[in-house]
Amino acid sequence: MRAVRSTNDTAAIRQGVSVSLAVSAYGVSFGALAVTAGLDIWQACVLSLLMFSGGSQFALIGVVASGGVAAGPAAIASAVLLGSRNSLYAMRMAPVLGGGWLRRAAASHLTIDESTAVATAQPTLRSQKVGFWVTGILIYVGWNITTLVGAIVGDALGDVSRFGLDAAAAAAFLGLLWPRLSQLQPVVVAIAAAFVAALLTPWVPAGIPVLAAAAVALLVGLTNWWGMKPEEAADVDVSAAAAGKAQS
Repeated sequence: MRAVRSTNDTAAIRQGVSVSLAVSAYGVSFGALAVTAGLDIWQACVLSLLMFSGGSQFALIGVVASGGVAAGPAAIASAVLLGSRNSLYAMRMAPVLGGGWLRRAAASHLTIDESTAVATAQPTLRSQKVGFWVTGILIYVGWNITTLVGAIVGDALGDVSRFGLDAAAAAAFLGLLWPRLSQLQPVVVAIAAAFVAALLTPWVPAGIPVLAAAAVALLVGLTNWWGMKPEEAADVDVSAAAAGKAQS
């Protein structure tokens, strides 16, 4: 059993490190774009330290860049709307992480797309915790370092999307998603959520497509459309338990 646990923990750490490297690299882009949008270096760094939500940060500086100081209220509204999805992640992760108020406070700041994705991709409660904390801490440190680097380089670097760093985070998510598409229900959710998000993106404010895609997943989950029947799920659980016992 200890060998199985160690294998699961190692896999969680490996995934956390790979996702962290991909996502942290894109922090250079945020730092550079934040300075280009008119923020000082210290302002860009404070945003990453305190907000720590890449999508919300990009939404904020994007609106500021297009409208200056007058666009402040709209920028804040866009950032809050896009960041509200983290509250859904918090509800999912709270039972997994547990702990006292200090641990919950730290976890709340590290509850982002990537830490939740890595955690929920793990097969055991322990490896879910390992995946969450490894991913969250490494991205927090890496994102803030690369934000500082990007802000210092600033205009000299320009738009780092030409280096492909803007695709690194998306590629990491696809890597986490792909192994889960082994049954009909996850495939349906992935296709439907992607379709809804792509359909809404040109027409609604930033953040709405993400929430709409999450609503699709929630609807399918609550109704269990295209999912396994209870007796089928029980058979799968029994098979998994037998396999784990055999490995131990």
